Amino acid sequence: MNNRFVIIIAVIIVAFFGLLFFNKKGANTSNNSTGDITVTNHVYGQSSTGVVLTEYGDFECPACYRFYPIVQELKTKYKDQVSFQFRHYPLLEIHQHALLSAKAAEAAGMQGKFFEMHDLLYQNQPQWTGSTNPTPTFEGFASQLGLDTTKFQADMKSDKVNKTVLADRNEAKKQGYASTPTFVLDGKQLTDVRDDVAYFSKLIDDAIAAKKTNGQ
Repeated sequence: MNNRFVIIIAVIIVAFFGLLFFNKKGANTSNNSTGDITVTNHVYGQSSTGVVLTEYGDFECPACYRFYPIVQELKTKYKDQVSFQFRHYPLLEIHQHALLSAKAAEAAGMQGKFFEMHDLLYQNQPQWTGSTNPTPTFEGFASQLGLDTTKFQADMKSDKVNKTVLADRNEAKKQGYASTPTFVLDGKQLTDVRDDVAYFSKLIDDAIAAKKTNGQ
C-alpha cells in the first residue's frame, strides 16, 4: 500500500466524520430546539380541590373546535373547584396555520390575554382556517382585545414564542399523545373521550371525591 493511497483513505475518513459532526450540530440547532424554554402554564380557575384538567390542543383542529363549548361549560361549572390548563399541540403535519395560531395565543399571553385570544381563535375558527394568510385576522383579534399590536406582532415573530409553543408540542410527543384534543385529568390521560359535559363531569366529580378521600 503506497503513501498516496493511505493519504486518500485518511482524507475520506476525516471527511466522513466531519460530515457526521456538522449534521449533528445542525440537528441540535434546528427550529425544534427549545433551549432553556419550559412548557407553558396557562391556567384558568381556582382549584380549591387540587384537581387539574389539562388540554393539549390545536387551534386549527376541528375536533378541538367541537370540544371548545364543552370545556367552556365545564369552566363555568367548576371554576372554583378545578384548574383548567391549556397546552399547545399544533399538528404541523396536517394544519397549515396551527403553529401561527398558537403563536398568536402565546403572544397575547405575553400581555396577559392568553385565554381571551384562545377563545377568539376557537370561536372564529371556521373564518380564519381557510385563509391563505390569517395573520391580519389575528392582529385584528389583538386590537379587539386592546393589546399593543406592535408588541403583539413582534412577539408572534419572536424566537421565544416559537420555542415556547414547540416546548409544549415536544412535551405532548414525549408523553406519547398522538392527537388533539388530548385531555389529562390529574396526570392521567383520558381515553375514549366523548364531547359531552356529563361525561367530563362524572370524571371530575370522581377526581374531586378521590382527593377528599385521600385527604388532599
